[in-house]
Amino acid sequence: MKLTAKTIAALSLGDKTDVIFFDEDLPGFGFRLRLGANGKVKRSWVAQYRRAGATRRVLIGSDILSPEQARAAAKKILAAAMLGEDPQADKLDRRDRDRVTLKSCIAEFLLHKKPHVRAKTFTELTRYLVGPYFAGLHGFPVDQVARRDVAAALVTISRQRSPITAGLARTALQGFYVWAMQQGLVESNPVIGTAVPVMGKARERVLTDDELIRIWKACWDDDYGRVIRLLILTGCRRQEVGGMGWSELDLERGTWTIPAARSKNGRAHTLPLPAMALDILAAVPHRASRDQLFGSRAGDGFVSWGKGKLALDARSEVQGWVVHDVRRSVATRLADIGIAPHIIEQVLNHQSGHKGGIAGVYNKSSYEREVRAALALWADHIRSLVEGGERKIVNFPAS
Repeated sequence: MKLTAKTIAALSLGDKTDVIFFDEDLPGFGFRLRLGANGKVKRSWVAQYRRAGATRRVLIGSDILSPEQARAAAKKILAAAMLGEDPQADKLDRRDRDRVTLKSCIAEFLLHKKPHVRAKTFTELTRYLVGPYFAGLHGFPVDQVARRDVAAALVTISRQRSPITAGLARTALQGFYVWAMQQGLVESNPVIGTAVPVMGKARERVLTDDELIRIWKACWDDDYGRVIRLLILTGCRRQEVGGMGWSELDLERGTWTIPAARSKNGRAHTLPLPAMALDILAAVPHRASRDQLFGSRAGDGFVSWGKGKLALDARSEVQGWVVHDVRRSVATRLADIGIAPHIIEQVLNHQSGHKGGIAGVYNKSSYEREVRAALALWADHIRSLVEGGERKIVNFPAS
């Protein structure tokens, strides 16, 4: 028979539980009746062909499809089989791939990355990949995420968060898809070709001596105030000071060693502390339940940056600055008082500049004596400004 709306309406199982009626005009195209567990007859379109001596059958769809729609789909399947393809195997493979979602692959990627990156880097990767930024794509098969999907997600992140956040999220997803290609999970990287969010111009704000001292004097004798003053004295990053632990300090030698796990470049950094910094630390109460000096939650260190900054701005009346500007300001002012550039780099724990390339391979000096002298001179300069005395600016004669 030829399978039409009229002929399939008259078909029945009879005394059988499963039977296929094939079309006389298109061999391999059939209509299947099968008795379900609830006694209801299930009706569906199929395409059947032989591959490597075995019969293969592809489900086209239920009888919701019209005979014309089912016939057109069957022609495509049977034509592919005649050309040496295996549509049923392809369908099963696609079904398996559909189970491999972006979310499940991200979990594998993070397991792979965790032993090889710093704790902070791993936290950031997790935040951007597992958090809400790409949540709309998490259910997609990993190899079905298209460039337009990524581009749309980045536009949404830029609008709802910021271009900077979108740029960081894009970098995280880019790294994931590089790994996914290496693992054979995808054939292409859908992040390539998407617009890179405009991150904004790098900050150049340098606080003047007057602004530094107004900030210093506006600091209260609390965790935030102590952290800001230590940043002014050392030029360290806020997370480094905010997460400072008693186990990192050698108060007898007057040194602080930032462990590699908390250092941005992954290198431990020992910093000689000037007397003013040691005086601040001496005022910090010891808490038996935790190692961190600052903050209220064990293991987190100080985290209340936004609230403290707003109050400090109001008291100091210094506007248009962020905490990281202190680090740039300290580096600039150290140069102004005559500290050599390579010593400033050592203070900041930079591994570029004079220690970049081959020079850094051979020169392993920590310049401890010079760094100690530089920070002591800087602390004297800050003290003189706070007390209103003579400023310790060193004027070098022209060579």
